[in-house]
Amino acid sequence: MVVHSLEHGGYHLMEQTTIGQRLGGGKHNVDIVANREGRGILVSLKWQQSSGTAEQKVPYEYMCLAKALQEFPDFDAAYIVLGGTGWTKDSFFIEELGDWVNTSQEVRVLRLEEFVSLANFSQL
Repeated sequence: MVVHSLEHGGYHLMEQTTIGQRLGGGKHNVDIVANREGRGILVSLKWQQSSGTAEQKVPYEYMCLAKALQEFPDFDAAYIVLGGTGWTKDSFFIEELGDWVNTSQEVRVLRLEEFVSLANFSQL
């Protein structure tokens, strides 16, 4: 669904791409690198069907994406896309997480439906 909406919006895609090192070490792989009209976008997909550890990974992914944006000027923005019905902290991640992570980088957390809509209309 995400890939289709990005393609529909005119983005060129690379999937499962290593973009450098994570905070604390190790490869940082993102689900999608999208490019359109010279704008590079990192996309990390998170699915939560029932309560579990995916929620605990969102803040760390946010920080790692901010680091990647800071280190690699070819990337202009990053998105964490939340899918599934098992989220309990999704409103916090979408509305407040950016207030708690000290970065000027453009990292956004969105629900799947909002991301798909923006991607379809080339508005990322």
